[in-house]
Parts: sequence; C-alpha cells; structure tokens
Amino acid sequence: MKTPTGLQPLIDDGVIDAVMRPLKSGKEAAVYVVRAGDEIRCAKVYKDMAQRSFQQRVQYQEGRKVRGSREARAIGKASKYGRKQQETAWKNTEVEALYALRDAGVRVPEPYGYFHGVLVMELVVDADGHSAPRLGEVELSALQARGFHRFLIHQVQKMLCIGLIHGDLSEYNVLVAPDGPVLIDFPQVVSAAGNNAARTMLLRDVNNLTASLGAWAPELLDTWYGEEMWALFEAGELRPDSELTGVFVHDESSIDLDGVRHAINDAREEALIRQQGREAAEEMD
Repeated sequence: MKTPTGLQPLIDDGVIDAVMRPLKSGKEAAVYVVRAGDEIRCAKVYKDMAQRSFQQRVQYQEGRKVRGSREARAIGKASKYGRKQQETAWKNTEVEALYALRDAGVRVPEPYGYFHGVLVMELVVDADGHSAPRLGEVELSALQARGFHRFLIHQVQKMLCIGLIHGDLSEYNVLVAPDGPVLIDFPQVVSAAGNNAARTMLLRDVNNLTASLGAWAPELLDTWYGEEMWALFEAGELRPDSELTGVFVHDESSIDLDGVRHAINDAREEALIRQQGREAAEEMD
C-alpha cells in the first residue's frame, strides 16, 4: 500500500520497514499494521485537532499537568502557540499513560516508542495471528463473562491506584487476546485527583463494562464495583491487591438507586446503538 505521510519519517529513520495495511481509523487517530524487521507491530498516527471530532476535550483535560508556566499561560489564553502546545500535550498523553500503565502491571499493548508524533506498539492478535477482536465482537459464556469482568475490574483498580481513569472505557476499547482482555485507547485518560468529573467517569467506565458483560452473566448487573473502588480511593485505602466484593452500601437519602441502575441499562443500550452504527458503517465501506 502507499505509505501514509505520517509514517514516511519512521521508514526514513529505520524505525519501521514497511506499512502493511490499515487497521482502523477513528475519531482520534488512524492505526496501521507495520513491519519492523521480523516483528509485526502497529503504528498509531494521531489526527490534527482540525480533523478530530472528539468534542469533550476540555472536560478530559482538566487536571492534566503542563510542563512549563509559559505553556500553561499560553494554553489558558488559547493563543496560537497555546493551541500548538495543547495539541502536543494531547498527543503525548496516551504515550505517557501507556508506559505508566504497563509499569503498573495493567494489561495494555507493549509500547515500542514514540517517533515523529506516531506511537509504535504491540499488535494484539488472536490465536490465529489475526488482529484481535474487540470485546463487543465476541460471544461469551456466563463463566467467561464473569472471568473477563473480574479481570477488567482489577485493571481499572490498578489504574486508579496510580491516579488514572480511562475515561472512555467500553467493550470497544478492550481487545480479546488468547491470554485475556487488553485495554486500549488512552488519549482521553483522566487524572483521578485533579479532575472534578473523575468519579463520574470512573463509574461510567465500570458501568459500561458491567452492562456489556452483564448481557452474558446478568448477575453482574447487581454489583457496585465502581462505587466501592471510589470510596476506597477517596479514603486512601485502595491498593492494587485490595479485595473488592462488588457490594456497596449506598446512602439512600442522597442517591437515586433506580437512577443508577437506569444509567447502567442506558449504557447497555448505548453500546448496542454504537455496535449497530459501526456495523452499518462497515457495510458502507
């Protein structure tokens, strides 16, 4: 295939040897399957701000650190330089998060480096060596769904222990490898301590996973791991090896339990709508 403009510098520098095929193109980036020596990897080329359709950047960026006071002032003023710095910071976010999550033991694709604004990382594959499917594309037994849910909740827990929340986690940001689920797509990662919407985003992430896997194991819909996790985090008691139960006693005077359960059901319906939309788009391609 013709080498995309964003990947030519990597070939020129010997980082990769060839671009084999497109893997996916989303609102934030385009991903390609590439060859580096004898290794097959993937390269994520981030789209410029003008090309992206992600509309809630401000909410996600709250609490993110900026490297210098000049950059912070420029971003705050939305100057041309500030917009450029904001764009650079946005593109660096996933790279930094990926390395931090890998070091914390979260199951993410192995990063191999960040070159000319392109993230090169592990290509997650299935048992036959093909690109691994998303969680929303596989059929599961109740036993498998429970196992996947337990594993993914633990990944969210380990993320929170280093102060990070995925922020957009769903069955479409989880790949299914032979050795279990792999979390992907972190450009919108949220600071748990610095973002006012952190709790809401954590609960949404957990509810999305619970709604998806609860379709195969309905008893999962009666668990409250997100609320339990956040309460421990706020109390400074959450650890990577903390034993979570999924049981949480709500203050019924200040919480609408039916509303929370409706939110989980809404997440399931939204997931189905996204799946139908994605399938319709694929049929048009």
